[in-house]
Amino acid sequence: MEYSFEIVGVSPVLEFFNHQQAIRQQRHAGAEYLGSYQCTLDAFITSIEDLPMRQNWRLDRIVDSVINFWLNNADQISHWKQRLSEAGTENLLVARVGDVEALRAEFEFLLNYDV
Repeated sequence: MEYSFEIVGVSPVLEFFNHQQAIRQQRHAGAEYLGSYQCTLDAFITSIEDLPMRQNWRLDRIVDSVINFWLNNADQISHWKQRLSEAGTENLLVARVGDVEALRAEFEFLLNYDV
């Protein structure tokens, strides 16, 4: 199984908490969202270790995806570190980690959804 990690934005703590509660009720299959007060590799690895692991998810491979992101995206990390700093202490940096195949299927469903 292959995993994806990406930083998606900065959010007020309460909004992130409410979003997490909504996802838990829906049992969103493809992704988990992580929040951190710091833009550091260690902070995100720690937040991954605190996740309730989904069946068949491999923690070691998820951590590898975070490390690979950190090694290959210095500009993005710098950007988000600055945005988090500007947002103030009542905000979190939010990232998404997920099973690549499940995320792909979810995005394809959304793109093919008829309104």
